[in-house]
Amino acid sequence: MRTLLAASLGLALLAPAAHAQRLSADGAAQTWQILSDQYFDDFYLKSNPSTGTALGLHQYDTQLEKYSQDAFKAEIASLHAWEKKLDAIPSDALDAEPRADREILLGSIRAQLVQMEVLRTWEKNPDLYATGVTSSVFTVMERPYAPANTRLRAAIEREKKIPAVFEDARKNLKNPPKVYTEIALQQIDGDISFFQNDVPSAFAGATDKAEQAEFAKTNAAVVDALQRYAAWLKSDLLPRSNGDFRWGASAYSAMLANQEMVDTPLDKLLAIGMEDLHKNQAAFAEVAKEIDPNKTPEQELADLATIHPAPKDLLNTFHQTFDSLQAFIREHHIITLPAQTQPTLEETPPFMRATTQASMDPPGAFETGTTKAYFNVTLPDPKWDAARTNEYMAAFNVGTIVSTSVHEAFPGHYVQFLWQDKFPSRTRKIIGASTYIEGWAHYCEQMMLEQGYGDATAKTPREAKLIHLGQLQDALLRDARFVVAIRMHTGVGGAMTMEQAEDFFVKEGYQSRPIAEVETKRGTSDALYLYYTLGKLEILKLRADVQAKQGASFSLQQFHDELMLQGPVPLKVARKAMMHDDSPVL
Repeated sequence: MRTLLAASLGLALLAPAAHAQRLSADGAAQTWQILSDQYFDDFYLKSNPSTGTALGLHQYDTQLEKYSQDAFKAEIASLHAWEKKLDAIPSDALDAEPRADREILLGSIRAQLVQMEVLRTWEKNPDLYATGVTSSVFTVMERPYAPANTRLRAAIEREKKIPAVFEDARKNLKNPPKVYTEIALQQIDGDISFFQNDVPSAFAGATDKAEQAEFAKTNAAVVDALQRYAAWLKSDLLPRSNGDFRWGASAYSAMLANQEMVDTPLDKLLAIGMEDLHKNQAAFAEVAKEIDPNKTPEQELADLATIHPAPKDLLNTFHQTFDSLQAFIREHHIITLPAQTQPTLEETPPFMRATTQASMDPPGAFETGTTKAYFNVTLPDPKWDAARTNEYMAAFNVGTIVSTSVHEAFPGHYVQFLWQDKFPSRTRKIIGASTYIEGWAHYCEQMMLEQGYGDATAKTPREAKLIHLGQLQDALLRDARFVVAIRMHTGVGGAMTMEQAEDFFVKEGYQSRPIAEVETKRGTSDALYLYYTLGKLEILKLRADVQAKQGASFSLQQFHDELMLQGPVPLKVARKAMMHDDSPVL
């Protein structure tokens, strides 16, 4: 890095801020282009090679993230240096798009610094290490972007570096929160199984015997390192895990402002979340009463859980739902579909089945070796008895199948993937705001029913209302995340314990106790998981404001198309581009 900086400083482009203010518009644009490319190529992707692989940039495939204290300290120093260089570029000398990209990149850098310097996740979260190395190998085995022998070579190179990661973890981890260590212990058996079973299975087709022999050694070493790490977590780290998972109001606000460009005061943000929660609770009660005034909402949800396909018909049911969604989108002019393709429906790979029921897995923005996107569905285990199978299939009721298909595929995440070639810059293909990515998918769940999809496709009026009830229950889950995240991490609105958070998910979010427990644990580390509702509300406000501005000429399809063309940016950036003003996002 020192050599890189010395070479870069030889350019007049890296003069101090006072000189940068005298750059011409052309000079500022050139400076931005050169420096942003250098940031990604010479720092960010080299520091995060697994991200590079996931994006489709396979020159990083043999590298692994560095986890030593010295590496983290060097990364922090580099981030500060890059922040200084990029901040020196005068934003008013840039056109609108690169000016916004500069703010996005600076926000990303500052969010990384909050994570590393203030929250210090690398000292607090033992799962960071086990999940990190598992993900790094998963990225080279998950899709056939290159021949099996080529990808096996990359896996071997990454595996060689993995045992040292756990030595670094033992040195780095200092008084983590107990819940973090407990989660790491809950997860680690799956990580071990992944390397014992799934990785060898994925590369069974590799034909180079010497490579396979070397792989057997590196893979065994990884399994051994994970097993020893698990034993250390249980016997050594867990008894001394007495830290606090709470971020605090200052760090929380900083992360929201930098990562999502939301600077709304936390008390106002909480009030907005509570308002949406109460609105959805009222709608839930109204729909439940319309279905059957003699039944409670809980009884209606129990009825909904019984309306599901047989396990053998599940994949085909999703396929039929995709067909109907595509047809509805075209007929009702919801959004332009850049291609008429569908994701490849398949059963979830074995190593993912314990943690996901359905997921979308598209290739990265720069992937050229394969263009397939996979929609994974976890089927019930054939060995289960009828009672357990029925209980599991309740998660694939008629409402859930619709909302999941909308959220993950049409017009949710899969459609976002179809638009990614049109994203206007490299920055927007690498950095994505969760409020946009997940906010869009969650917004679509509500928008598609508002546009009449449930009424148009349900077999009976009652089924249409049950679909609506399912959508509202999903919305209440996201509302509960919104409130729990702020109160549990900041104390704004009243400090909330984990036990109180679980009760909130049950009583106010209309979720089962097991789901409430999982959601609360997730919220201890995924502290910004309010981004589903937050992004949805930002999009709804933007749509209302654009419609008010355009009046009779407003087109929903045109609005959605223009939003997609912005790329996965914070909604503040999209609003500026579409409204041409600095009006508030909420």
